[in-house]
Amino acid sequence: MQPRRSAQWYAGDDRNSYMHRAWMRRGLPADAFDGRPHIAIANTASDLTPCNSHLNEVARSVADGVHRAGGIALNLPVVSIGETQVRPTAMLWRNMAAMAIEEMLRANPIDGVVLLGGCDKTIPALLMGAASVDLPAVVMPGGPMLTGTFRGVPLGCGTDVWKLSEEVRAGTLSAAEFQRSESSMIRSKGHCNTMGTASTMGLLAEVLGMTLPGVAGTPAPDSRLLESAHATGVLAVDLVEQGRRPSDVMTRGSFLNAIVALAALGGSTNAVVHLLAIAGRLGVPLTQDDFDTTGAGVPLLVDLLPAGRFLMDDLYRAGGLHAVLAEVRDLLDPEAITVTGRPLTDHLDDARVYDREVIRPRAEPLRPHAGIAVLYGNLAPDGAVVKPAAASPHLLRHRGPAVVFDSVEDLHARLDDPDLDVTADSVLVLRGCGPKGYPGMPEVSNMPLPAKLLEQGVRDMVRICDGRMSGTAYGTVVLHVAPEAAAGGPLAKVRTGDMIVLDVANRRLDADVPAAEWAAREPSPEAAKSYAAPSRGWERLYVDTVGQANTGADCDFLLGASGDEVSRESH
Repeated sequence: MQPRRSAQWYAGDDRNSYMHRAWMRRGLPADAFDGRPHIAIANTASDLTPCNSHLNEVARSVADGVHRAGGIALNLPVVSIGETQVRPTAMLWRNMAAMAIEEMLRANPIDGVVLLGGCDKTIPALLMGAASVDLPAVVMPGGPMLTGTFRGVPLGCGTDVWKLSEEVRAGTLSAAEFQRSESSMIRSKGHCNTMGTASTMGLLAEVLGMTLPGVAGTPAPDSRLLESAHATGVLAVDLVEQGRRPSDVMTRGSFLNAIVALAALGGSTNAVVHLLAIAGRLGVPLTQDDFDTTGAGVPLLVDLLPAGRFLMDDLYRAGGLHAVLAEVRDLLDPEAITVTGRPLTDHLDDARVYDREVIRPRAEPLRPHAGIAVLYGNLAPDGAVVKPAAASPHLLRHRGPAVVFDSVEDLHARLDDPDLDVTADSVLVLRGCGPKGYPGMPEVSNMPLPAKLLEQGVRDMVRICDGRMSGTAYGTVVLHVAPEAAAGGPLAKVRTGDMIVLDVANRRLDADVPAAEWAAREPSPEAAKSYAAPSRGWERLYVDTVGQANTGADCDFLLGASGDEVSRESH
């Protein structure tokens, strides 16, 4: 047996090993240091990350599994990012959380790690950090919440916030009724029950091979989640015994499988920046264009909000992730393995669909082509993305005059002005919302519609932004425009009245402005006034080093991996 990594701290009879052992012997027996695998439980539980607040309970079941398998379980609280809570945006902290997780895994005497996450940025950050240190690792997703109801109708958290708030602005729902829905929407512990970013990344963690097969999508209150947590603890010990690392599991084939699944599930556009960032830590060649070439022709099979009707506990009831993957099995790389050491496709043999309303047959999809479309043109030289499954089909080819907002504050100040020159054919353009400009690339691309158009019955318009949108959102929204305005991108040149041409079928996004005029036009000075200019701290480091959306918006100094070695003693 190869010496345990933790033995570098604990083995021996010198002063340093004495100190490492002595301070840990607060309930641990002497044989805890005899070569047993020490498994960290990287735990993002936090009361300020409400979707992860139940993870301490999950951690206890993981620890029971680790102990059953002969390992030593060690709770390791790590940076937690509450999507609904932190300002200016949770995305600003993803890279910082990943960096902190990586450093704590490397710095401590551990042999493997269980990664506990749920809320949007926590699973991506955990995977990024674990990929860079490359210790044996497995993800334990926290699971979605149960469905709440309001006035007898199921509520999709996030998605119905957008819908109900627009109805208030349209005058069709009272503010009092809107507030009454608040306590109905969040019915139980767990993350969003729509196919938002949290659900998407939990499911894709399994498709990447990084979870116990069959666990992703289990509702947070379901007792089977704790059963799976126990089994995940057992598996973590086996991963150390086998020496199986994230770099062995997450190969290019695994990422292409995730892109196929993203389309079939109707998953969040945020998966694009997260998968690119994780691949960048591993050195896996993955580009934004892979999402189009691999996923564009994949049918949408899952009828879930925001692209459909149902919610996550319906998906679990209908057969879950494996039932969906079985429908597109021929599109999956059969060589891509999971943390079990077996190919992902081997785990699909017993998959069954129990509700064909929720999970459609391949021959009768919700939409025949559901992948992410990547657009290029003079507005997006490095690309932009759109999710056709969440868009209005009649708007996927559109020409209309721009109505430009130089910042989120500008949008809020003018959007509902009755004198705003806007019609249903207009194209709303919001800039200054990219990684550098905001900073952190907030979820504001799904701009609210002008009140006067809502009153006319308009419920969708073409919207363009260099920011992101919530995975729970919907609409014809072109986002992740790169380069962003604050990085010198041409979005900074657009003026109100310019004709904007969107042609998703031909993958184009252009301002119909004469080339000579476009080249000579100066960026908006008003937009520049809103760009972030932090003087210190993480924000300063982030703005100075963050990449663009088309490469995953990771910081340049965090790309790649440093491994798990620590060469120097601490005493």
